[in-house]
Amino acid sequence: MQAEGVQTLIEGLSPAVEVVDELVTVADEPLLREKIDDLVYSAVFGNGIIRETSRWLVWELGQALGIYPSSIHELYMAVGSGAVPCTFTVPAINVRAMNYNTSRAIFRAAQRLDVGAMLFEIARSEIGYTGQRPAEYVTGVIGAAIKEGFRGPLFIQGDHFQISASRYKTEPDSELQAVKDLMHEAIGAGFYNIDIDTSTLVDLSFDTLEEQQRVNYTLCADLTAHARRLEPSGITISLGGEIGEVGHKNSTVEELYAFMDGYKTTLASGAGLSKISVQTGTSHGGVVLPDGTLADVSVDFDTLRELSRTAREVYGMGGAVQHGASTLPANAFGKFPEVGTLEIHLATGFQNLIYDHLPPEYASEARAYLLENHGNEWKAGETEEQFIYKTRKRAIGPLKKRWWDLDAEQKISIGEALQQQFEFLFEKLNVGQTGAIATETTTRVKDHKARPSSVGKAKAAEDVSDLAD
Repeated sequence: MQAEGVQTLIEGLSPAVEVVDELVTVADEPLLREKIDDLVYSAVFGNGIIRETSRWLVWELGQALGIYPSSIHELYMAVGSGAVPCTFTVPAINVRAMNYNTSRAIFRAAQRLDVGAMLFEIARSEIGYTGQRPAEYVTGVIGAAIKEGFRGPLFIQGDHFQISASRYKTEPDSELQAVKDLMHEAIGAGFYNIDIDTSTLVDLSFDTLEEQQRVNYTLCADLTAHARRLEPSGITISLGGEIGEVGHKNSTVEELYAFMDGYKTTLASGAGLSKISVQTGTSHGGVVLPDGTLADVSVDFDTLRELSRTAREVYGMGGAVQHGASTLPANAFGKFPEVGTLEIHLATGFQNLIYDHLPPEYASEARAYLLENHGNEWKAGETEEQFIYKTRKRAIGPLKKRWWDLDAEQKISIGEALQQQFEFLFEKLNVGQTGAIATETTTRVKDHKARPSSVGKAKAAEDVSDLAD
């Protein structure tokens, strides 16, 4: 029965696509764009070998069309060496909800402004609560690129591949192994960019900065070496480290020196980091007020400028990374390229936009789900609006199919609103006209995957309640 289903799946793509054994070719791209919606849907919500074959087909179709997951490492190192000017800030977009619809909006905005320097990302925590394992996530992005006619490298990133401080305290080996296992899964799926986050283990109780950062830089070096062992031939995975946990005290240049000097001494061999994440005043999701609105946040741009400059001039990296930025006021975004910020992470603002544009009954359904299933997270002193705002990300996974099945007009409306926001951010971050730069600095490696003949063991869900976004 499963074999018959696979044959029906492949026949349904004809005459747009030809499949001979493991060779997939595109015979009619406009017709493929008409058929890709159903193929991506099958790759997300199908079962067994049909789902696995659908994912394989999307990957191979991307390869055939010149849409290929790649590493941004070479571009970042070119910025670090001065070969590419640090005049733009690369947006790293956390696609939490409605992956296919959201990614399509990103590609439309990117093509309108010729943006190539952009990252699609998902954090360890988000993989959990949005119900998107790496292979599914990559499939949604590639499928959206096919639908919108995009060409070139796709920079897909594991954001906050983070060590849980509480779990590391009681079971350090198993927690470290959990992150290594996630790296293995993600790299196998096409994540050739990973942010290693061991900053949760910085211990400010020590007297010296080196002692404070020691566990952080030691484990970051360990995970760097692990990633290098997993990377495909010809690809140098872009890796980032983090010197200060987002939402805590602001980072300093002295902390950057302490981390990087220890990291370089510890890393035995191979390529190191291409960027460094810092804390300059933001927090994930913003600070929510009792009425559910967000408090104003001030970014320390002077510190961010100095950290980026030091990262480039002293350590040859592309620069510093700003997290937790999507909920900043609109007039803040133009400052990031002005101060030489390499990369900026954007997540909650897009989630908020989708919630704001959902039909009222869908938003009410999410609210009811949260009250019933996550009421234990409602902290004393919080208003209901604060509780809903802080937890509504946890409704995304359970309601994923409901939102995916919204009628076409509703999805178009949400997509148009997202596209408008992406265009605004791309313009403010000055990444327009970076299509050629992204392609020219990126080594393309043909990366064909074997046609699946069986279904692998499903990855068990993990508790992500204590991890950062």
